[in-house]
Amino acid sequence: MQALQKSFRRLYSSLPDAAASARTASTPRAVRLRRLRKRPELAAADSDATVVGSTPTEFARYQRGFAKGELATPDGEELSEAEWLAKLNDRRTRIRGTKVVKREDGTTQTQVVGQKVYLPNVIFRMVRNFTPPGKPYNPYEATFRVSQSVTKTDIRSYLAAVYGVQTTYIRTDNYLSPYKRTYTGWEKKRKEYKRAVVGLVEPFYYPQAIEDMPRVEREKRQKWLEDKFFVNNLKEMRAWELLRMTKKGSKNWHWKKGEDGHYTAQRGNIITAVAAQRAKREQFLLETKERITQFRATGEAIV
Repeated sequence: MQALQKSFRRLYSSLPDAAASARTASTPRAVRLRRLRKRPELAAADSDATVVGSTPTEFARYQRGFAKGELATPDGEELSEAEWLAKLNDRRTRIRGTKVVKREDGTTQTQVVGQKVYLPNVIFRMVRNFTPPGKPYNPYEATFRVSQSVTKTDIRSYLAAVYGVQTTYIRTDNYLSPYKRTYTGWEKKRKEYKRAVVGLVEPFYYPQAIEDMPRVEREKRQKWLEDKFFVNNLKEMRAWELLRMTKKGSKNWHWKKGEDGHYTAQRGNIITAVAAQRAKREQFLLETKERITQFRATGEAIV
């Protein structure tokens, strides 16, 4: 358990350069603008962490503690920034709900506190990261849509326990639905959820969207979806079921016949009827154009 705890520290001081830059880019816009005013020489793709690995917020905390004399050790020396950050990371364990128990022989043991939860009904929906136009996709971030009752600790523990994912930061925001007025009162227009942006230590590349794939890969992907999930069959079954629920069984319902005596409810007959109407329209436009041309040539008034 102790080895597992050590493997799930915040790892701020041991982040890869790309992950540290991704963490800087994911900070709120107001925070980024305030930091850029203090350090205008910082490029957009660089990390704002110090040499030791502290974020600007952590470095400000270290400076305040140093100025107040709160970092003094029992021997009278002051903690350096690296020592203070290491001490801070020791308290930032990824394993929640544990305690250290002292045995009779004097040794210590880490035990899990609380009750295990089996088959949780919390749904984590992973979505594509928001990428501004012209910017590359950030592989050191993952975006989830979760219930509003899920906390950052729950997200961190869930990813660590189920997938073994090491996270560096979690930023959440709630999406509230606007209300619309109906005959019965006020109702929400859409479902509400919480978005969680999770920083990753190891990069994860979200699968490429079908519309962004080359033609050969897109056709291969669509063929795989059809072979595994029968997408086209499901669409046809859904269309027929919708037709059955909305048309058949209603008052004065009957299949409509076309001019040729065939029922127009079939797809082939519908396409044939549409093509015939389109041909009539094109023929009418062509005849009208010829009459207008003749009237102009003879000088007659166009009626």
